[in-house]
Amino acid sequence: MKLLKSGTFYKFLIPSLIGMFLFIIPIRSDGSLTIPIAVIAKALLNLMGDYSTLVIYVLISLSALITIVHKIVRIPFIQNHEKLNNLFDIKGIWLVVRMLGLVFVNMLYWGVGPEMILSEDTGGLVIHGLMPILVCVFLLAGLLLSLLLNFGLLDFFGALLIKIMRPVFNLPGRSALDCIASWLGDGSVGVLLTAKQYEEGFYSKREATVIATTFSAVSITFCLVVIDQVSLGHMFVPFYLTVGLAGIVAAIIVPKLPPLSRVPDSYYVERPYPEDIPAGSTPFQYGIQLAMNKAAKAPTVGEFFKEGFVTVFEMWFGTLPVILSLGTLALIIAEYTPVFKILGVVFIPIYSLLQIPEAAAASQTVIVGFADMFLPSVIASSFESDMTKFVVAATSVTQLIYMSEIGSIIMGSKIPVSLKNLFLIFLERTLVTLPVIALVAHIIF
Repeated sequence: MKLLKSGTFYKFLIPSLIGMFLFIIPIRSDGSLTIPIAVIAKALLNLMGDYSTLVIYVLISLSALITIVHKIVRIPFIQNHEKLNNLFDIKGIWLVVRMLGLVFVNMLYWGVGPEMILSEDTGGLVIHGLMPILVCVFLLAGLLLSLLLNFGLLDFFGALLIKIMRPVFNLPGRSALDCIASWLGDGSVGVLLTAKQYEEGFYSKREATVIATTFSAVSITFCLVVIDQVSLGHMFVPFYLTVGLAGIVAAIIVPKLPPLSRVPDSYYVERPYPEDIPAGSTPFQYGIQLAMNKAAKAPTVGEFFKEGFVTVFEMWFGTLPVILSLGTLALIIAEYTPVFKILGVVFIPIYSLLQIPEAAAASQTVIVGFADMFLPSVIASSFESDMTKFVVAATSVTQLIYMSEIGSIIMGSKIPVSLKNLFLIFLERTLVTLPVIALVAHIIF
């Protein structure tokens, strides 16, 4: 009763309930399961309508132009703001990627340039099919993720779930919410949530990298789209259970292998954060204590929106150019070169060993998933074997890392993982999940 009379308790409870509703609580919309934040993002997208490409053009152009001007004359407002200075004072490969984003966005917006960039299978897909909804998700996530992060909810659930997440996955209990937000909503939300916590010192480099590449799961809605693409929508339940089983196996095994096992447990910001439950306290009691401590230091309304808009700018100006540049390049390689097909040849004996029909054709879908998660299912839709369609669709979903979106968002964040390591993790996830999926497929078919 004393707790219920505490103003700090309601400072924890009310924003946390709003955050849970927006990012975690599943609702039905247009006949499918999703989360409110995704519904709001789609509503914003509808409001933008035909102007969505113009918005992307302006944001990426501003990102590059402000970077160039700041490099030359040092804009005082930006230089005196640590986060904004880090956003626009970039060097090396990231400067090249941002300038490449400027080149690509001008080609795509004005329709000038080679077909391999303008095609609706490459740059056109990224700028018209993927980025408009990401602009809306970034706006809402940047403004509202603080409801999950800064009012005690993650601290509360972290204490409740530590006895599951730490022994099984060697991760903090709070990481379970990253997975739930991804599973019900969108993998990009999970990555943004993870990146934000890493920057604030709640995850180590290893923990942030593992969570972003392992627990930023594909949403239920997208899984339904994938299984429908291969004309097996009637098998959604066994398909999704298979994806879940394979994902859990990968989450246990892959972080124990290099390169993830070699990522140090150092921090972006050193912050003492006790995880062990004190003697004499239950997880619930300790969770409430941590939540109340966090809520007592929660931002004011003004600080909430000021910090939120800075986060939005970081994602709009920092991450969108990376998604356009790397996503377009990955899709060009997939569509116009034999690179992914050649790399996929090594999987022919693996598919044959697992007794998957059309092994040679299925092998071509494996590496192309690194470019975009949807491409393997598009290729598999022409296969004759339902078993092979099922295996390809499930494998593409459990691979998780694709450069047209999730991979580029990770690369654009401060989570310390290189493109080479992303590809290695992608391969490991494929090799670990494929036998699990094949086994289930043999049982079903």
